[in-house]
Amino acid sequence: MRRKALFFLLLTTGAIPASSQQPLNCGELFGWISSGISGHSLSVLVAARGIAFSPDQASDNALLAAGASPEFVLSLHAAASSGRLANCPAEVTRAATLIQQKQYPEARAVLRELIAADPKNASLHFALGSVFQQEANREDAFEEYFEALDLMPSSSEIHARLAYLFYRDNDGDDAIAEARTALSIDPDNAEAHRYLGLGLYTNGQDSAALHAFDESLIREPDNAESYYYEGLILHDRGDLRASATSFRKAIAINPHFWEAYNSLGMAFHDMGNLTGAIAAYREALRLNPDEATLRYNLGNAYCDQGDYDAAIAELHQLFRANPEWQQGHSCLAKALMAKREYEAAIVELREAILQDPLSSIEHRVLGQALLLVKQPEEALHELRVAVELNPDSALSHHYLGTALFTRQDFKAAETEFRQALHLEPTANNHYYLAACLISMNRLDDALTELDTAERLEPAEILYHSRKEELLKLIRASSVR
Repeated sequence: MRRKALFFLLLTTGAIPASSQQPLNCGELFGWISSGISGHSLSVLVAARGIAFSPDQASDNALLAAGASPEFVLSLHAAASSGRLANCPAEVTRAATLIQQKQYPEARAVLRELIAADPKNASLHFALGSVFQQEANREDAFEEYFEALDLMPSSSEIHARLAYLFYRDNDGDDAIAEARTALSIDPDNAEAHRYLGLGLYTNGQDSAALHAFDESLIREPDNAESYYYEGLILHDRGDLRASATSFRKAIAINPHFWEAYNSLGMAFHDMGNLTGAIAAYREALRLNPDEATLRYNLGNAYCDQGDYDAAIAELHQLFRANPEWQQGHSCLAKALMAKREYEAAIVELREAILQDPLSSIEHRVLGQALLLVKQPEEALHELRVAVELNPDSALSHHYLGTALFTRQDFKAAETEFRQALHLEPTANNHYYLAACLISMNRLDDALTELDTAERLEPAEILYHSRKEELLKLIRASSVR
């Protein structure tokens, strides 16, 4: 593995220029096209080296099937300097067709045979590297790209692909170095500008990354990925509206870009536009129904919207299809709690705590659920854990006070209710403290708390009613 064997190519007379190499034969051209390099890069390659064949209708059709643009195919006729027919090797065109059809294992086998017969062909190593990249096998992709680079060190495209792989390995420094080397060879390589942006993004240099994406879009304005990555950075910076605009532009260019729909949904979700978020998540899920993250995001959006039936349906389907999936149990528990399916919610909350035992919220909600199903001792344990994990949670103190009140440990309950009141001086917290004080026969103190609760929320009839009942009790006590 030579991933760290980097060198910096300078444009000097010592470099190996592409123009000094032989004209491209049909097989080499297919190798580069099948790797998905841009039309600009193909044109640069042809301009530098020329082609060693005369295109005909058969080669035109094969090139189009391999992914070449009609404009590029037409330009080959003007570049042809040889009267020889294309005579494209059948196995090379087959490999290109297999890649275009995303039949990667079959394409890989064909390319290995071709490389065994022609090991010095950089385009074949590059094509095989791109297949490994599509299969998310970065280790072997690195190896093949470095083989191609040994054979063709002045290739901007190879350096650019290495930059992308380093980015995927979260190695921003090497991604930046390779992208800059690619740009020193071809300053108009839009892909290299894009991957420079990714490397800068990895290193936290957001402004420089946005500039790199702008440079890429100047050269390739219809590239959905550049808008997508731009949107990710804008979202991270909190500019949600601008990020949504970038994601929409990516989708306009590529309506099948499910990742962009998902990110658009996340931007809408964070803006509080749950209707828009759900629509975006649903479209992403339509495009990629097997992606667990999409169903998880959709279930969460339904939960936040209060559509608990839809949330339960989505999350149950998520766990059935992906038993190993770990997230979403808290959201499902919330939906089940809202439906008063407390026993089922307890199962989900216990699973959530297994995944994240240090989450105060899950312990607290589990304690609430256990109180509702009359398991006060277990509830007390969970609520004590919740308070220990987050002493600044007024809700955790409140429900711990409730659990202590249930077991008639009024003094300890008063301590928790007062702590909840200290953290959040709400009418509700004053009311519950009053109830605890009444149980301890501290009626005047309780009246003070109910007075405060009524003053904070004068429209709440409950506080006024309880206050009137307490006044009657105090008067009756004074008569006796």
